[in-house]
Amino acid sequence: MDDTLESSRLIVVVGPTASGKSDLAQEIARELNGCVLSADSMQIYRGMDIGTGKLLSHEQYVPHCGLDLADPGESYSVAVFQEYGRKLIDEQLAMGKAVVVCGGTGFYIRALIDEFVFPAGDQDDNPVREKYSRLLEEIGPHALWEELKRVDPASAEVVHENDTKRVIRAFELLADGTSYSKQKEAFQKIPQHYPATFIGLKVEPAILNARIDRRVDKMVAAGLVEEVRGLLSQGFREGLTAQHAIGYKEIVAYLDGECSLEEAIASIKISTHRYAKRQRTWFRKDLRIHWLSADEYDLSRLTRQSLDIIEKVSH
Repeated sequence: MDDTLESSRLIVVVGPTASGKSDLAQEIARELNGCVLSADSMQIYRGMDIGTGKLLSHEQYVPHCGLDLADPGESYSVAVFQEYGRKLIDEQLAMGKAVVVCGGTGFYIRALIDEFVFPAGDQDDNPVREKYSRLLEEIGPHALWEELKRVDPASAEVVHENDTKRVIRAFELLADGTSYSKQKEAFQKIPQHYPATFIGLKVEPAILNARIDRRVDKMVAAGLVEEVRGLLSQGFREGLTAQHAIGYKEIVAYLDGECSLEEAIASIKISTHRYAKRQRTWFRKDLRIHWLSADEYDLSRLTRQSLDIIEKVSH
């Protein structure tokens, strides 16, 4: 398939949380007679709907994929998502359909679009990961990082000791014959697997934080506490209290009596502000993205601008 034709059928819409990318992705997909593929590491979980900002079935007017792929806390990796997403993209493109990838999880998007090759152990349960996860519980983050520093000082230099997920990842890569530091150095040089058109929504931080605060309040009003309570009753505590489960771990703390509801809500807002800042930092490095201002969110204007960009890139 011609690369320009393929880039007009595979669109990637990115931006920080609460920037409005879900609505824009859906509108682009409707215009192009395609589907939306969510690239969000939390929307893959069943039952985690309100707190992840997931478009519910009655809000979807084009097919949506990448949602509800696993139970909360179930083992799921970026490599598994890559396999799932590429199969879907290949099928849709072969039928002449468009796919609009939408997400705020930068690594999921890059793993999907770019030539990332993951070790076999990334596909499912990894014994190296299990070994060092157990060791983390036994000796704590600092001692685990010190062990990494002993066996791979270059990787220890670029991984913070409290970032235990990446510390464990560094041990996995060592077992696979490479290193985290080398992988990070090569990260920006990885070629694309698919031609694609990248569109990003940028929002001034103060405006975005205000939107985040309103969105969190709406989530609570929509029944976030009840959603968390129901998931806890199903035995999903581990998934809800995970490091990246913003909006869930704070409500669990409230339900456990560790804080008031007001304190939990304030904590969700602060954590989401920080997450949005990390997303902006990640996406800012990707020079393929065509940025559109969404300070004033006008969906019809953003859709027209996006379609103009797609048409220009494909010619």
